[in-house]
Amino acid sequence: MNRMERILRTALDEDIGSGDITTENIVDTALFASGVIRVKEHAIIAGIGIAEQVFKIVDPDIKFTSTVSDGDHVRRDQTIAEVTGRASSLLKAERTALNFLMRLSGIATLTHAYVKAVERTGVTLLDTRKTSPCLRVPEKLAVKAGGGTNHRFGLFDGILIKDNHIKAAGSIKNAVKKVQRTMPYHKVEVEVKNIEELREA
Repeated sequence: MNRMERILRTALDEDIGSGDITTENIVDTALFASGVIRVKEHAIIAGIGIAEQVFKIVDPDIKFTSTVSDGDHVRRDQTIAEVTGRASSLLKAERTALNFLMRLSGIATLTHAYVKAVERTGVTLLDTRKTSPCLRVPEKLAVKAGGGTNHRFGLFDGILIKDNHIKAAGSIKNAVKKVQRTMPYHKVEVEVKNIEELREA
C-alpha cells in the first residue's frame, strides 16, 4: 500500500468508522444509483484521481468517469465526473471524495492566482512544508496542478537555514559555514528578512 492509499484509507476510516449506520438502516444494498460531481464556481481542478480512488476503495465496482484532469480550468456549474454503483457505496464514499477534491482544487485555484500575479517577473512560486498534517502529498500535488513549484518535501531532502537556525549558530555566516563543512555537496538555502541578511548569506 502506497502513502496516498494509506492517507485515503485513514480518511475513510475517520468518517465511516464501524459503519454508516444511517445508510445501512435505510438503503437497500441491491439499489444502484448514479450521481454527478458539478463545480460551484470557476476553478482549477486538483484531486480528481484521488476522488476516484476514494470511491474505488469503498467499492471497486463503482464506475467513475471524469471529463477533466488535474490542472484543468473549469467553469461554474460544469459537470466534471459521473459515478455509478451501489447507492450505499456511493453514499459512504461521497463526502470523503468531495472533501479531498474541494480542498485540493481550492489550493490549486489559489496557487494559480498567485502564479498569474507574478507572471513575467522571473519569480518562481514555491510551496512550503506548512501543509495540513498527513496531507502533504496531495496538497503539494495541488500546488503543481495550479502551476506552482514544489520546494523540499520535508526536513530530510533540503537544507533551508531559517531564523531559529541562525540564532542557534550566532549568525547567517556561521550557519552557512557549518553546513558547508559537514555537507559540502548540498545546495544551501537561507531564509532572509532584508537586504543586509541577503548580502551576508
